[in-house]
Amino acid sequence: MPSPTRSPILDAAPRALDPLAVREDFPILSRSVGGQPLVYLDSAATSQKPRQVIDAEVSFLTRENAAVHRGAHTLAAEATELFEDARATVAGFVGAQPEQLVWTSGATAGLNLVAYAIGNATLGRGAPASARFALAPGDEIVVTEIEHHANLIPWQELAARTGAVLRHIPVREDGTIDLDAAASVISDRTRIVAFTHVSNVLGIVNPVVELVALARSAGAITLLDACQSAPHLPLDLPGLGVDIAVFSGHKMLGPYGIGGLYGRREVLEALPPFLTGGSMITTVSLDSAEYLPPPQRFEAGTQPVSQAIALAAAVRYLDAVGMDAVHAHERMLERRLREGLRQIEGVRVLGDPATRSGAPTVDRVGLAAFDVAGVHAHDVGQLLDSRGIAVRVGHHCAAPLHRRFGLTASVRASTALYTTNDEVDLFLDALSGVRAFFGATE
Repeated sequence: MPSPTRSPILDAAPRALDPLAVREDFPILSRSVGGQPLVYLDSAATSQKPRQVIDAEVSFLTRENAAVHRGAHTLAAEATELFEDARATVAGFVGAQPEQLVWTSGATAGLNLVAYAIGNATLGRGAPASARFALAPGDEIVVTEIEHHANLIPWQELAARTGAVLRHIPVREDGTIDLDAAASVISDRTRIVAFTHVSNVLGIVNPVVELVALARSAGAITLLDACQSAPHLPLDLPGLGVDIAVFSGHKMLGPYGIGGLYGRREVLEALPPFLTGGSMITTVSLDSAEYLPPPQRFEAGTQPVSQAIALAAAVRYLDAVGMDAVHAHERMLERRLREGLRQIEGVRVLGDPATRSGAPTVDRVGLAAFDVAGVHAHDVGQLLDSRGIAVRVGHHCAAPLHRRFGLTASVRASTALYTTNDEVDLFLDALSGVRAFFGATE
C-alpha cells in the first residue's frame, strides 16, 4: 500500500497544535455555504476527514481490495494483513491489545452487541462462563441521566426482555454527575453500570474512575460510551478500569460504518456471541457450531475492511498531531465559546458551572449546548446556516437530559482540532444578533 498523503502535520515533531496547518489537510473546509466560508461547528455529530484518511480508503479499494481471512491469493493475503494491522493500530490508540478490539459498524452496534450477548447469557446460551452475565428478574441495570439514546434504549430493551430493573443516576444543574446519588443508586442488585465518558450535550468529562470503583464494589460490570472522548482526549481504556467500551470512527476523523468495541479479555471470552454466521466459527455441523475466540467471535459476516484501514489512518493522524495537543487546543476553544455565550443576553448554556455555587472544576471538550430565549433551536440553526455556520439543533439523541433542563431542543456548537479562534468568534458574533432578528429581545 503506498504511503499516505504527507503533510506538514505528519512530518513535524510534537508541538502545540496549529489549526491553520491542520486545516490544509481537510479539503471540505475550503468550501463555501450560501456564499459564506464554511464554519463547521458540528464535529460532535460527525468529524470532517483529512486527505490521509480519504486516500487510505481509496488506495485499498484500488490496489488490495479482497475478502479478508478467506483466501490464499495475493490480494486476500494483503487485505488481511492491512485489516489486522488496522486493528492493532486502533487498539493501540486506546491502550488496548489487538485481541481486545472488536470491529463493529459503530458505537450503537457495539452497545447492542453487548446488550444482546448478555440477553443470550440470560437465556443460558454460551459457555458456562457466560452465566456470570445472566440477569434475573429484579437485577438492576444502571445508566445516567445524560446518556445518548444509543446507551439507553438497548438497556431499556434488555430490562424488558429479562425482568431486570433500569435505574438512573441523576445529574446536577451544573451538568455534573451526582456521585453521592450514584453511591445510593448502585447496589448489591446492580449487574451493569453503563455511562458516557463525555456528554454529547454538556461536554463534561465524567468521573470514570469513581464510577468504576462504585460498580466494582457492587460486583457489576461497567460499559463506557467513549464516542465523545476518543476524538478529543488521550485515552487509555485499560487504565480507566472499564470492562467494555465503544467508540465510533466517523466522530474521530474516520469513515462511516466502522467502530470499535474494547473489552477486557476475560469479559470478551465469557460473553456469548450475538450475530452468527460465517467467519466467526471453528467447526460447523448441520446440528451445531463452535465459535472462534474473541475478537472474531463477534465479527460474523463480511467485515468493514476499507473502513477499518481508513480508521487506522485517522488514528495515525491524531497520534501525529498529539492527543494532548488536541485536548489543550479544544479546551481553549471551549473556554472561549462558553465565555462568549455567557455574554450574549438571553442565552442559557446547559450544564453551566455558574449555575451552582462552589461547583467543582471539571474537564471538558470543545462543545456547548444552549437555549436562546424566545427563539426555537431550529430557527437559530437556520439563521446561522445562512451565514455559513454549521451547528446542531434538536435534542441530540439525549431527550431525557433536555427534559431535565426543561427543554425539548437546544443548539449545539462543537469544535475539533481544525477549529480556529476566528471561527468561534464569527459564530458568537452571528449568534448575538439572533434574538433581534426574530424580534425576541423583550
